[in-house]
Amino acid sequence: MHLGVPRVQLVQFNTCTNTTSISHTVVQERRKYGALGWNVPYEFNQADFQASVQFIQNHLDDMDPKKGVSWVTICYMLGEIQYGGRVTEDFDKRLLLTFLHVWLNERLLTSDFRFYQGYGLPMCKSQADYIEFINQLPATDSPEVFGLHPNADITYQINTAKSILETILSMQPKEGGQRGGETREAVVSRLANDMLGKLPPDYIQHEIREALQKMGAILPMNIFLRQELDRMLKVLKVVRHTLQDMHLAIEGTIIMSPSLKDMLDAMYDARVPERWRKVSWESSTLGFWFTELLERDSQFRRWYSYGRPKAFWITGFFNPQGFLTAMRQEVTRQHKGWSLDCVILQNLVTRFNREDIHDPPPEGVYIYGLFLEGASWDRKQGRLMESRPKVLYEPMPVVYLYAVNTTSGKDPNLYECPMYRKPKRTDATYIGSIDLETTDYLPSHWTLRGVALLCDIK
Repeated sequence: MHLGVPRVQLVQFNTCTNTTSISHTVVQERRKYGALGWNVPYEFNQADFQASVQFIQNHLDDMDPKKGVSWVTICYMLGEIQYGGRVTEDFDKRLLLTFLHVWLNERLLTSDFRFYQGYGLPMCKSQADYIEFINQLPATDSPEVFGLHPNADITYQINTAKSILETILSMQPKEGGQRGGETREAVVSRLANDMLGKLPPDYIQHEIREALQKMGAILPMNIFLRQELDRMLKVLKVVRHTLQDMHLAIEGTIIMSPSLKDMLDAMYDARVPERWRKVSWESSTLGFWFTELLERDSQFRRWYSYGRPKAFWITGFFNPQGFLTAMRQEVTRQHKGWSLDCVILQNLVTRFNREDIHDPPPEGVYIYGLFLEGASWDRKQGRLMESRPKVLYEPMPVVYLYAVNTTSGKDPNLYECPMYRKPKRTDATYIGSIDLETTDYLPSHWTLRGVALLCDIK
């Protein structure tokens, strides 16, 4: 800024620059909270900050004093170009734009503006004043400064502890270890025998074909079931075959190949073997993974043996997106003149648990097994509320999903909540979005909180 600039414009420049500094710090610091902070940990750097400051200076230099600051322009340039150019995930882009729209507006120029309690804008004239202002800031930043709930600190500590333990586990000796006089091979052999004893039998193809014919083999939901059964059968065969080979290799009947050696190490460390994970799903421990395998198999067997479930455990599907698409196709076929392109997903969060559901809905489906992260759910009022202290995941009641034929947009007063299969929020685990009621806060509040629905928290 040159020396002849009006004082008002200088104040505006300092204010916007300081806000950009705070924004840069926030987008950097949120990364330590994992998926709760950013779905993808972007590498924002000093060049992004300097380019943003330069743009703000140029914008204010060219600004018409009668029209004032164009906040829309600033938010667009910072959110879509300067910082947004690095953002590749849609919900991360929504988070970034929400931060900018919440902070970069006319309220920023008022004397009582605060980013958070104790975090105001520095009105300093010298370097010493800035240093004094910085020294007066709290020594430890609360997660609320970054828009998150205080529970996010627990998430950060858990993630840090897991990272340390995984590093220690990867460094432990792989040969010659014993536990209470029992060798690694003996431990894994006993575990393999136990898993083989509990593993469900393979599906009998002609029984499945007959069951699907009775239910309607060409109906969308039954086509989806057939695809899920095919994938589950593959998992069962791979697990059974590799466990049998592992048992034989430990006995010395066959050679312990490198893949079997890796599998032995993984099972001893209670990790899911890589070969199993590639054909199935991710899980934090082998015990959780095997329990989920049994539960998934049980749901599929009940479905084709006794008919369509009254409520679906959505966590137990390989392709939950396909399940939602099949439901939309089913509803579309029930209404003459409806086009699948115009049929969109709608939802209603009920007050019921799975045990309370005795009859299926007349149209659509009931789903259960979802967990809310970043917020809690008020069952009486049917709306989002702040997380309870030390409760990281809130079990959701049964959700009723249905479809409507409309071209109108979303209700801006509802929070569009993303739904993921696993705590790791990536495009590969993304299922879809459902709308949740929020009355005490604007939807932007829950966007900053990082609220999402998870099918599995393990």
